[in-house]
Amino acid sequence: MILIGEMVRRAREIIAMIIFAVFSSDAGMTPPYWNRGGGASCSHCLSWRLAAETNNVQPWRTVPAHCCSCVGAYITGGQYQYDLRFVVEQILTYADEIPVAGDGLDAWILDVDDTCISNVDYYKSKRYGCEPYDPAAFRSWAMEGECPAIQSVAEMFAKLIEGGFKVFLVTGRDEENLCQVTSENLHREGFVDYERLILRSAAEKGRSAVAFKTEVRRRLVEQGYRIWGNVGDQWSDLRGEFVGNRTFKLPNPMYFVP
Repeated sequence: MILIGEMVRRAREIIAMIIFAVFSSDAGMTPPYWNRGGGASCSHCLSWRLAAETNNVQPWRTVPAHCCSCVGAYITGGQYQYDLRFVVEQILTYADEIPVAGDGLDAWILDVDDTCISNVDYYKSKRYGCEPYDPAAFRSWAMEGECPAIQSVAEMFAKLIEGGFKVFLVTGRDEENLCQVTSENLHREGFVDYERLILRSAAEKGRSAVAFKTEVRRRLVEQGYRIWGNVGDQWSDLRGEFVGNRTFKLPNPMYFVP
């Protein structure tokens, strides 16, 4: 009887989905953020964004000009936040299954920019990635220390800390000029009790993001840390050696860090 009841329930769900799909088509309903970004004209840009997020696009300097409105609509129309939260849910499901040893060596690595704290307000002025990266302008923005937390990641961070993990925040920001302001910004946004904030030192200037972050992870592993997870919005956060047991890519179609 239980099996029959479950089959009936699933059949009702399928029928409801079919009815909704037919109604949506007849009514001309579209995904919510399309209404703000050009409708079906975004189809090609959706494909570009998917390819960019899966690292199937050659290194790119800017969002394609014809995709500016679509990417902006994605960021501001709600789907970006949905996607962030979905990835965070997968991270927490995985983290819940890890047997924490209690010796203080179970670790996670989180990137900072557009992983812990958001630069969306800055990139709004750059048409959400349609203008080339401007190092001086971004440095001025970062010096203000006003980057808001990505809320779903802040909640995830707190749960990792509560779960007994040591969390390392690793960023390519300049240690000499941005260490204090970055630390203060993170603390104001709720990122406290992490094990260490690691920025790029003067000696590491000029190294690629992959090489810099690989070296950071190598040192942590040599100190005995077990890197269970590695979270970032750029593939350069997740590539190289000592990447950890699992990596998680957060969405970011606004820029590419090689």
